[in-house]
Amino acid sequence: MMKQNKIVLVAGSIETKEALSEQLHELIGDFIQVESYAVDDDFLPLFTDQLILLSSNQIKREINEHLGENCSIIIAKRIINFSSIETLFLIPEGENVLYVNDFPETVEEALASVDKFGVQHLNFIPYDPSKLLDPKIKIAVTPGELDLVPDTIETVINLGPRLIDMSTMITILTRFSILEAKLEAVSDRYLQTITRLSQKLRLATSEANRSTDHLKTVVDGVDGGILAIKQGNVTVINEVAEKILGLRRGQALNRRVGQFIKDHELLYFISNADRADDLINIRDQEILVHKFLIEPDQTIVLTLKNVSEERKVEQSIRRDLKKKGHLAKYTFKQIVGEHQELKATKVTASKLAKTDLTVLIEGESGTGKELFASSIHMASNRSKGPFLAINFSALPEDLVESELFGYEEGAFTGAKKGGKKGLFEQANGGTIFLDEIGDISLKVQARLLRVLQERELLRIGGEHIIPIDVRVVAATNKNLLNLIDAGEFREDLYHRLKVLYLHLPELRNRYSDISLLVRHFLHEQGLGHVKVEKEVIDILKEYPWYGNVRELKNTIDYMLAVSEDSCLTVDDIPEERFFQRKPVIVKERLGNQEIERNTQSEKSFTKEELQANPELLFILRTLQGLQQKGEGASRKKVADLSKLHFQYELTEQQVRHRLELLEEEGYIKKRRGRFGTRIMPKGEAVLRSTPSL
Repeated sequence: MMKQNKIVLVAGSIETKEALSEQLHELIGDFIQVESYAVDDDFLPLFTDQLILLSSNQIKREINEHLGENCSIIIAKRIINFSSIETLFLIPEGENVLYVNDFPETVEEALASVDKFGVQHLNFIPYDPSKLLDPKIKIAVTPGELDLVPDTIETVINLGPRLIDMSTMITILTRFSILEAKLEAVSDRYLQTITRLSQKLRLATSEANRSTDHLKTVVDGVDGGILAIKQGNVTVINEVAEKILGLRRGQALNRRVGQFIKDHELLYFISNADRADDLINIRDQEILVHKFLIEPDQTIVLTLKNVSEERKVEQSIRRDLKKKGHLAKYTFKQIVGEHQELKATKVTASKLAKTDLTVLIEGESGTGKELFASSIHMASNRSKGPFLAINFSALPEDLVESELFGYEEGAFTGAKKGGKKGLFEQANGGTIFLDEIGDISLKVQARLLRVLQERELLRIGGEHIIPIDVRVVAATNKNLLNLIDAGEFREDLYHRLKVLYLHLPELRNRYSDISLLVRHFLHEQGLGHVKVEKEVIDILKEYPWYGNVRELKNTIDYMLAVSEDSCLTVDDIPEERFFQRKPVIVKERLGNQEIERNTQSEKSFTKEELQANPELLFILRTLQGLQQKGEGASRKKVADLSKLHFQYELTEQQVRHRLELLEEEGYIKKRRGRFGTRIMPKGEAVLRSTPSL
């Protein structure tokens, strides 16, 4: 006689045993004892007087010798494990999917339950190991039989072992004569599971719809047409593509391509596997078409760009930039010269242009730093963006910050209503050229360093951080390392600027280019017919050109102005004082270290000329007064005193320049330390012989 309220589950695998045992315990475990075995792993006893629940017909044949007297057998009817069914709804519609299970009859049974659960958008193919598998099938679904999945499958969805259906549960309750008493409880528990599944599917569907809507928004927002074709049918098309092809919204989706595309050239391009790019005239517009294939499902994707429309937009943007003066003027072709050193510099600069990294250009005055900066911009991916230049030596210090970083309304007296964008903001998407970077104050250097580090800025008087996308090209004719030694330039900023580096060759190192440059300057002014005596070129080649190409241009302009005919002769060459003098080295001491500074030598002045110069006299008298009081004399102190006691207000840069002139003639001696610059006996003699104002 069968043991009271006890059922023995026998499954094929351990995984199936555990899944079905958990289900039985959840639904009937509180009033029926469940004992579980797996053929693959457990030692099976001899069953007598038991109700045996087998997971499939095949199990009965395998355990037949373990069935003793008075055993009652139930073959479980099983359905798909619905806890993982939502993953099937993520597979694209119409996809060929391999269904892998251990026996053909269980495959058919499983697919029937899949269909009942509404998974009808896929083409399921039962796996038969005796037949050749279609290599195009890349997705497989299996109820836990992972070891049976072919190696060629790329994506495997494991639903887990199939579960026992409700009709089998009713059979079990009937065998124990408790159907009437327990059916409602078991049904409620079973329905709760179904309800959880329903909620899960609803959430999955909702998420899928949101993803679809999001994808549609993204695709429609792309600046170009997108068209996806699978097996001849359009699966994706955005608004831009519909506009280019002259279609109504939704007219093409899920239709055959040939039903709405009548352009034979475009149809041939789609069908021709050898062509990936083409320029096709569609509806009187030049359309750049690019094609690529998504391998797994053989989907052809086209991107369409309206070249005609893009040209109009680009022309509009460039007109706006030109109106604002934010366009680069020069390219590498406009940098004149055939000397090997210049050509090598242009090649290097062209390579630097291909990156977005910061560039530091070093070169003497007049070597063409702005030409190279502009050319680097024009050869870069930012060439269609703005190009803004700022020369720090030409701007008063108090204006530099507001020009660079902008300001908010009310930031200072005279601030424009509504505030103002700085050059960094205006250059967004393009390039900013920071010329004469060695002339900026330490305060501005600190702000500039932060912009280079963080790629964001804060306007003067502002509270909101503004992100920027700007390439920086900086230039200087000074030795920044000497300025670092002198405490006038930040070393960290120097390294931020010198990520990439370019040195421009001096004209005196490429004399062979002088004749080319002279002809270029003549043609620039429409004077290509003007001749130049050979002797003129020979003399020009002997000059050291400390002002470089700019000085040569000034010389040619002068010669054209004084020439009396259409030939430049030796008589037209300006006198010696016209030319820029050689830079001299001014030596200063910083503690025990001697540093050198390049400065431009001016024509030496006489004592009488000095006495007639009120600015130089003021500086000498100020140094003498501070020296007599035992106070140090810094550039800043002299500049500050000029605002109080002198009719001309001198900047620190102007003071520095005049101190260098006075030191060169021996009137003062610049020193480091607490006493600073000192007036020398020669300077005191000038003051003694000069009447006080």
